[in-house]
Amino acid sequence: MASAGTNITTDQSALLSLRAHMVTSEPQQILANNWSAKSSVCEWIGVTCGSRHRRVIALDISNMGLSGTIPPQLGNLSFLFSLSLSKNNFRGELPDDLARLRRLRILDFGVNNISGELPSWFGSLQKLDYLFLRNNSFTGSIPHSFSNISNLKALFLSFNSLQGTIPKEIGNLRELEKFVAEYNQLSGSLPYELFNISTLEVIALSENSLSGSLPLNFCQRLPRLWWLSLSLNKLSGQIPSTLSQCSGLQALSLSTNEFTGTISKEIGNLTLLEKLYLGLNNFGGRIDPHSQF
Repeated sequence: MASAGTNITTDQSALLSLRAHMVTSEPQQILANNWSAKSSVCEWIGVTCGSRHRRVIALDISNMGLSGTIPPQLGNLSFLFSLSLSKNNFRGELPDDLARLRRLRILDFGVNNISGELPSWFGSLQKLDYLFLRNNSFTGSIPHSFSNISNLKALFLSFNSLQGTIPKEIGNLRELEKFVAEYNQLSGSLPYELFNISTLEVIALSENSLSGSLPLNFCQRLPRLWWLSLSLNKLSGQIPSTLSQCSGLQALSLSTNEFTGTISKEIGNLTLLEKLYLGLNNFGGRIDPHSQF
C-alpha cells in the first residue's frame, strides 16, 4: 500500500527539485527539456515506474554531465529501490533525508565530487545490496553503523579521503562479496573479523596506511576469494604459507609493504593465479629453483 499522503505527485516534486538544484552544465539540456510537468513522470528520461503502484522505483541519470547538489526532497521517493547518479559532478554533502529511502537495494554515487563525512544513516538502509561511493571527496571514518546493512554484497569506497580504522563490526556483513576501499588514508590493523566473512571474493585495500600482519589461517575462512590487493601499506610479518589454501586466487598484490621472511614455495600451488606482485618488501632467503611460480 502506498504511504499515506504520498503519490506520483510527490515523486514529481522530488525530481523537479533535483532538476532545480542542478547547474546549467548539462551539455545537451536533456533533463531541462524532458523533465517537464507537462508529461508523465514515468516517461521522463532515467525514470522507471513500478507497474503496480505507478510510483518511481528506479532513477538512473548516470554519466550525463550533470552538476549541482542533491536536495533533501530526493528522500521523498519512498518507493525507490535503485538510485544511480554516478559519473557526474554532484557536490556538497548528502542530505540526511536520504535515510528515508528504506527500500533501496542499489545506491551509486560513484565518480562525483560529494564531500563531508560518510553519513552514519547509511546503516538505516538495511535492504541495500550494493553501495558505490568511490571517487568522491568523503572524509571521516567508516561508520560502525555500516554493519547494520546486513544484505550488503558490495561496498566500494575507493579514492576518497577516509581515515581511521576499519571497524571490526564489518564482520557482521555476512553476505559481503566485495570490499574495495583503495586509495584512502585508513590506518590500524586489518580486523580479524573481516577474514571471517566466508562470502568474500574481493578484498582491495591498497594505498592506505594499514599495519599489522595477515592472520595465519585466513584462507581457510575465505573459500571464494579470488582477488587480494593490499599493496602500498605498512603491513609486516611473514606471508602465511597457508596462502596456498586460497586456491581460487587470480590476483595477489602485496608489494610495497614491510613483509619479512621468505617467499613460501607453496605460492606455486595457486594454479589460477594471473597477477602476482610481491616487490618492495623485506624478504630474505632465496627463491627455490624448483618452485612452480
